[in-house]
Amino acid sequence: MRTEAVRDRYRATFGAVPSGVENRLRVARALGRLGTEEAFAELRHIVLTDNPLGERVQQLVHFGQLLALGRTDPARLHARGALHAGADLTDLVGVAETALITAGTPAYALGIEIIAELLEAERLEVGDHRAV
Repeated sequence: MRTEAVRDRYRATFGAVPSGVENRLRVARALGRLGTEEAFAELRHIVLTDNPLGERVQQLVHFGQLLALGRTDPARLHARGALHAGADLTDLVGVAETALITAGTPAYALGIEIIAELLEAERLEVGDHRAV
C-alpha cells in the first residue's frame, strides 16, 4: 500500500482525506516512514470496518468519545464520518445528549456546536436561506 492507497482508506471513511492525514503522509514520505502510516491505516481500517458495531455506529462512538475528550477538530471529522456512514443529524444529537450525562455540559455544548455547523451547511446545500 502506498500513499494513494492510504488516502483511499480515508476517503472511504470520510468522503475526503483530512488535512491532518495529508500532513502525516507528507512527513512520512519525506522522512522515509510511510510504512508507519500504512500500518496505522490498515489497523484503523480493521477496527472501523471489521467491527461488530458497523461503520455508522463506530463513527457515532468516535464522535461521542471525542466530545468527552474535548477534541473539537477530530469530533467534527467523525461527525461528518458518521453522516457519510448513514447516520443523520438526529443520531448526532443523541450522541451529544448522551455526552451531557457522561462528560458534562462542555461535551454537550461542543456536540451541539458541531451539529449546528452541519445543520447550517446542510441548509446552504439545499438552498434554504431561511434562518435556522
